[in-house]
Amino acid sequence: MDYREEHIFSANNVDLCTDAYGDAKDPAILLIMGASASMLMWEENFCHQLAAGGRFVIRFDNRDVGRSSCCPVGEPNYSMQDMADDAVAVLDHYGIGRAHIVGASMGGMITQLFGLNHADRALTLTPIMSSPDPAAVTDAMAGTESRYTLSPPSAEVIAAAGAATTLDFSDRTAVLENRLQMFRVTAGSAYPYDEASRRILFGREIDRANNMASSQNHGLVVGLTERWHERLGSVQIPTLVIHGTEDPILPFDHGEAIADSIPGAKLLALPGVGHELPDQEVDKVVGAILDFTS
Repeated sequence: MDYREEHIFSANNVDLCTDAYGDAKDPAILLIMGASASMLMWEENFCHQLAAGGRFVIRFDNRDVGRSSCCPVGEPNYSMQDMADDAVAVLDHYGIGRAHIVGASMGGMITQLFGLNHADRALTLTPIMSSPDPAAVTDAMAGTESRYTLSPPSAEVIAAAGAATTLDFSDRTAVLENRLQMFRVTAGSAYPYDEASRRILFGREIDRANNMASSQNHGLVVGLTERWHERLGSVQIPTLVIHGTEDPILPFDHGEAIADSIPGAKLLALPGVGHELPDQEVDKVVGAILDFTS
């Protein structure tokens, strides 16, 4: 399997870290990860399977995570609109005109904004465990009554997220344990929570991060982004929505709302799956993406 090693390039006044799998002559899939998570959360097996299916697979660290540029903690100077512009810059960096855009969680929100703001660069859109309007989540996190009808996150998720606000990010053990707890409460009932593999993966994330504390800026960035839900009816790009039926952060009705809002969108439900992509579901999800992007 061809692999282009991690490297950093500059665009939009920031540095972005990226790598890629597969043959650059194949149709490109750009993977956009979610809040507070680096590109490592697009795990190697997932990338290898997509590449083996004849896709050129690109992943990158968003601003404020991994090896990309970081803002001071609590002071992000960008919105998800800017992050969609960063995704375009990644395609430009690889010399790719149009790509299949796949995003998870907040990355799925960026995927929607990519389709709205850069339709000429997208072949298809695939938001995974995402939302067209995260206000129900941000309101719940802030402890205020939501103005919107989509379901809020579970009480366990809110408690775990709240614990991160007082975390000492210089304490590697505490950061690791907090991350393990968050992913423990976001897992669905379909499969056992694989803490051993998560411990290794999250340790790698912590050790390669420029500033792990800055990853918390993403929660603020969601609030800095203008709502886009009302614009989704204008999207003419083929869209596949993938969502777990037991997602406790962005409950299943968030995925249904994306599919209902974008004309012709398809919805793939993952029974018993939470806010996660379990190893046991990788074959199904990769197969669906390969079929959809063929």
